[in-house]
Amino acid sequence: MNLRDRYDAATAGLEAPLAVVDLAAFRANAADLVRRAAGKPLRVASKSVRCRALLEEALAMDGFAGIMAFTLPEALWLVQEGVSDDVLVAYPTTDRTAIAALAADPAAARAVTLMADCPEHLDLIERAAGDRRIRVCVDIDASYAPFGGRVRIGARRSPLRTPAQVGALAERILKRPGLDLVGLMAYESQIAGVGDVPPGRPARARAIRAMQRRSRIELARRRAAIVRAVRDLTDLEFVNGGGTGSVETTAAERAVTEVAAGSGLYQPHLFDQYSTFSGRPAALFALPVVRRPGPGVATCLGGGYLASGPGDAVRLPQPYLPTGLSYDPNEGAGEVQTPLLGRTADRLAIGDRVWFRHTKAGELCERFDALHLIDGDRFVRTVPTYRGEGRTFL
Repeated sequence: MNLRDRYDAATAGLEAPLAVVDLAAFRANAADLVRRAAGKPLRVASKSVRCRALLEEALAMDGFAGIMAFTLPEALWLVQEGVSDDVLVAYPTTDRTAIAALAADPAAARAVTLMADCPEHLDLIERAAGDRRIRVCVDIDASYAPFGGRVRIGARRSPLRTPAQVGALAERILKRPGLDLVGLMAYESQIAGVGDVPPGRPARARAIRAMQRRSRIELARRRAAIVRAVRDLTDLEFVNGGGTGSVETTAAERAVTEVAAGSGLYQPHLFDQYSTFSGRPAALFALPVVRRPGPGVATCLGGGYLASGPGDAVRLPQPYLPTGLSYDPNEGAGEVQTPLLGRTADRLAIGDRVWFRHTKAGELCERFDALHLIDGDRFVRTVPTYRGEGRTFL
């Protein structure tokens, strides 16, 4: 039985549109992430999963420890639900209500670490927390800035780049009785989030690989110096770095104690563009064919599930099964309908399903309230996404 037939058979009793997670692929991807981490723990990036049951599935596997959350309300919820007692909030928060709730809950205050990269963050946390102690991690700019900083490649995150800058903020934290400095984080998006084999663009691939080699060397040296500077001031519980696309290289740095990963569990199509690993598509969605407007065209219901990021064609979901389908350039993936073109379309009948892969990982869960877990050609169970539990954190 081929893959499409397996998915169709497993979900035959369910109505489309629907989203599934192939558990065999999910577990294989998790095992490969652990292999690539070479003994260093993996912190699960929850924004790339957005399903409590699957976060628990990953954390139950050897090699995974803790969660990297994307908002403080999410972190509080995950702790309250018993998903993890170690949650790092990856982005600074200005949610005073949530900080006050964190401070008022001793168990949450022990479990959750907030992110900071400037004194204003520290002021806000202390004002909202009152006299309760809060765990803090300092975010470091991991972007690549060659030519004296005239060029910047990577996400615009922290303003802190040098050992002196990070050390100065660390000293400020250590002088504040309400804050505990417990960790450092540096996310190298230009390596972890940029594939080095963009399809059909060999020159760009060579340029990306050259940039990433230089960036890895520069960041490893700078990150090690920053960690030494802060460890001269205080002990650290963790130094977090990387993402799915850089697991092995980030884990190889002695200064790093743990690596973040999440997208590699679902393997969305954006992560097919890497030469260092190859995951199995685990999260997919199916749309029903509802129209046949003419020869070579099959129209599906819904489908406009675009990914965040720069506005380009890569943000579109990828028609996956059956193969040989493409978008109508005048319609693309539409809010209420998606016409698909190609010879394959003539073999599709009203009621048939087309399976798609999202560009990114967890964003798919903002479109569906449930994920149907399948194993082989067998339906296992249905679990709610964050949305299905009424949790829309962003």
